[in-house]
Amino acid sequence: MNKANLASLRRKVAKEAAYLLYTLQEKEYKQAKKRAAQTLGVRVLPSNLEVAEELDKIAEEKEGLSRQERLFQMRKEALKIMGILRDFRPKLVGSVWRGTIHKNSDMDITVFSRCPEDVCTKLQKKGFKIAKTEWRTVTKEGEKETSFHIHILLSSEKEAEVVVRNLEKLNIHERCEIYGDTKTGLRYLQLQKLLKEKPLEKFVPK
Repeated sequence: MNKANLASLRRKVAKEAAYLLYTLQEKEYKQAKKRAAQTLGVRVLPSNLEVAEELDKIAEEKEGLSRQERLFQMRKEALKIMGILRDFRPKLVGSVWRGTIHKNSDMDITVFSRCPEDVCTKLQKKGFKIAKTEWRTVTKEGEKETSFHIHILLSSEKEAEVVVRNLEKLNIHERCEIYGDTKTGLRYLQLQKLLKEKPLEKFVPK
């Protein structure tokens, strides 16, 4: 198979995988790619980055200006939550940070504390409704890490997930499994500045 045909196949699989993710038929990139390849009857798998780019295109085509308005509102809501949680060094991550949201996107904020209950208390005192909390353990670079996840309901009817990580992880930047770059995210003052100057800016590799 020549390079042109291979590239064309990768693009087709990436588009199909992106569609599966956009329509919530799959939640994970790995499974979406496998299912897309099976559907198309090929053995070619695109990178996560290729799928993410196609997913971004689908969202842009289908949602248009409403997508930009939603991104602005979600970043404003994120700033409000981060302001409440400033003692816990909050950081906006995920698609709201990236600027690549779509209609099903939620908000992801990481905070750092030895006591997750303190974070819950802070949110509840400010009137936020906590839908559920849970401990999760994942393996990153061969090491297991446990974090506490707080799911809160927003006035916009969207959900925000606040992940409480150990203080030891505060200044550690991890590699993004989708884009391949460093997951820097946005701190409170950075997000505040962004909303004033470039509220719709994207943070993806060029």
